[in-house]
Amino acid sequence: MNPFSLLGRAFLKILSDCGGIFLFFLKSFIYSFSPPYRIKLLIKHMEFIGVKSWLVVILTSLFSGMVTAYQVNIALAKVGSQSILGGVVALTLTRELGPVLTAVVVIARAGSAISAELGSMRITEQIDALKIMAINPIQYLMSPRLWAAIIVLPLLTAISDFVGIAGGYVVGTFLLHIDPGLLTARMVDMVELKDIMSGIVKSIFFGAFLVTVCGYKGYYASGGAEGVGRATTEAVVISTVGILVSDYILTTLFF
Repeated sequence: MNPFSLLGRAFLKILSDCGGIFLFFLKSFIYSFSPPYRIKLLIKHMEFIGVKSWLVVILTSLFSGMVTAYQVNIALAKVGSQSILGGVVALTLTRELGPVLTAVVVIARAGSAISAELGSMRITEQIDALKIMAINPIQYLMSPRLWAAIIVLPLLTAISDFVGIAGGYVVGTFLLHIDPGLLTARMVDMVELKDIMSGIVKSIFFGAFLVTVCGYKGYYASGGAEGVGRATTEAVVISTVGILVSDYILTTLFF
């Protein structure tokens, strides 16, 4: 087949997915304001997305903070600026690594499960059964998940920031032998409220984005068990790449 035709089809597929994902988000968001309000489902999905992800988030953030401190110290030592290690690590985590790593962990643990679950429901015609029972499937399946992610991701990001900074502090104090008071002072001097809030705002966007993408791919899955696997893979890849791209865009807007 002509390579230009392949390129054109791929481009149209991307445009179609972008439009479909955006409309899917709008429906999920708007339907959430219509009764019945499924509070029990909201709490259930908050537990699944948040409570069952916190341990993985803590482990990821802890070692990311530790390795960041170690590598940044090597670079700062070359210019004799090791005194600002605490501030640099704290800025890196609150602005970028905290929200991004948290989102990636949630995609891997919860996003893939959401896509697979909705895909299985589509293949086994459970979604069609909801329509027959006069239940709005998007409101029932997606709206609680959307708000659960929007609520939980900032909380997980705050935990990630704290644990990552603590990991960097431990490395700086006990392995690199930097004065603890100096580390803390530079963190306080260099990190402002807007740095912390930018990471929180990013996490809200990331939560809505990853749930929408994973839900969209699962909701419209087709082709049997193979189709569910394909939809789950696409959901993880698209949402992960989308998080990284949107992180760059949001960073340029904030700073």
